[in-house]
Amino acid sequence: MFKRWGILLVASILLVACSKKEEGQEVNPVEEIIDEIVEEVEVPVEGAVLPYTAPFTGVGSEQELTQRPVLVTINNHPLARPQSGIAIADVIYEMLAEGSVTRFLALYQSEIPEKLGPVRSARDYFVDIAKGLDAFYIAHGYSPDAQKMLNAGVVDHINGMQYDGILFERSRERKAPHNSYITEEHILAGAEKVGASMEISKLPRFSFFESVEGGKIGNPVSNFSVHYGSGSAFENEYTYIPDEGIYERETAGALTVDKETDKAIKIANIICMEMPHKVIDSSGRLQLSLDGGGRAYIFQAGIMKEIEWENIDGILMPMENGVPAKLVPGQTWISFIPTNPGLEKMITYLP
Repeated sequence: MFKRWGILLVASILLVACSKKEEGQEVNPVEEIIDEIVEEVEVPVEGAVLPYTAPFTGVGSEQELTQRPVLVTINNHPLARPQSGIAIADVIYEMLAEGSVTRFLALYQSEIPEKLGPVRSARDYFVDIAKGLDAFYIAHGYSPDAQKMLNAGVVDHINGMQYDGILFERSRERKAPHNSYITEEHILAGAEKVGASMEISKLPRFSFFESVEGGKIGNPVSNFSVHYGSGSAFENEYTYIPDEGIYERETAGALTVDKETDKAIKIANIICMEMPHKVIDSSGRLQLSLDGGGRAYIFQAGIMKEIEWENIDGILMPMENGVPAKLVPGQTWISFIPTNPGLEKMITYLP
């Protein structure tokens, strides 16, 4: 750290002292004047290494981040777009709920947005992911299996079914079930209400490059698409922006933005994990196999690599040559891909 302001302040005092001496005024010795400086403001040198690293993003921090992860089910129906608070999520998981409709699980640990949503209902595998992360889980509604897990206390949580109009607020801009939102203030109030600790207790084993430059080894891929279903409503296209070292995302041809800022989200890593999906009821609800691991693609720094994923102590981890695959610092999106039709059919990419 370079004490730039302190040096400037001393220089200013020396000039004043010299000026007064020329005018014949009595002045204190310089060392006495310096002793009167109460505080020196430290200014970080550009490029200096910060003492802490955010556990889910790899981004440097001046303070240790001890916030417990918060995991929120975010509605991804076309009528729920654009969503609020997704730009500052550390990790976003996208997966099928029923049919070709996907939902997000947005993970917040570095920072909780002032407003986020629309919040949607839980599924049993959403709860499994929250449990693996030891996250405080937020949803509005639930499937029968998810309700049993939540009632059994599998995870600390609050749900809009119990707190609609209390902790969860309805927007007049949209119609139910696409209009439930929650604020940071109400998340923390909800945690206190149910007696949930908000101190992190489980650190992930994610590994990070020092910068985007470290990720530039692999097959060059500047653009790729992930196709959920036969229509375009859930077709996601990712485009690499070399000048920024990030990807922008479009769904159904519309840029993915955060509703609160109207700015495009910026993604450092996209990981596509292949796993078995099975329809379990007449409503089309699914069972996902999260324990066995499997094949995966990773896109970062304008390249693509074939890797694997494993469930390590409940956290779904990208793996390369038997160790956690290194990520570019920043936001990560993880897409769950059904084994049938599989990675090759659901993902298309161009160099």
